Formats: sequence, C-alpha cells, structure tokens
Amino acid sequence: QVHMVESGGGLVQSGGSLRLSCAASGRTFSSGAMGWFRQAPGKEREFIAAITKDGGSTYYADSVKGRFTISRDNAKDTVYLQMNSLKPEDTAVYYCNAVYGGTYSYPLFDSWGQGTQVTVSS
Repeated sequence: QVHMVESGGGLVQSGGSLRLSCAASGRTFSSGAMGWFRQAPGKEREFIAAITKDGGSTYYADSVKGRFTISRDNAKDTVYLQMNSLKPEDTAVYYCNAVYGGTYSYPLFDSWGQGTQVTVSS
C-alpha cells in the first residue's frame, strides 16, 4: 500500500498564504519526482506542480505559476507547496503523488491520500 498524507490546508482570505506538506512513504518518495494535484467540487483533478527527484527542476501549471512554489526535503520524505497570493479559484482539495512524464504531470500511483482542503474567501 502507498502512503501519502497531506496537511496544512485551511481557510484563508484572498491574497493570503498557506504552506502544504505531503509526507510519503520511503518507497513512494524515492521513486523519483513528486507532484501536487487539486480537485474542486464537480471538477476533474488537475496537475498543479512537480519537482524532480533531486529538487533541481520544477514544473507548474499556468494557473499557479509565479504564485506557488514546490520544494522537497528528502531526509524527511516530505514535499511542500508554498502558496502565495491565493485566489478563490484556488479553493480545492489538494493531493500529492509521485509523478512522471516529460513535464512530470502524470500521477504514478492509482491510490490517493485523503487530501487537504484549501478554502480561499473573497
């Protein structure tokens, strides 16, 4: 079983900031790149950010580029998502997963964690 635990979500005003954390199993984390996804009610889950195994390269969806920053701490098997200048459109449940592909935008595992809710008020 793959274990991924997301945390750090909450309620924040438009323009505010949040920092999400994703604790993954050693096997999941060491597989390579890690990424963040989000899903709003009634919408499909979408890719938002990824980081390579060594943290040397990052990738972002256009909707969050310049506002979100992904990072990782390999010693803690944890990936982070710093979210600044939050907008109501960012409201969603946020999930992490190992990722692959040319831009590391495809989830590797079929099982997802519980996610963490981010709500941005206007």
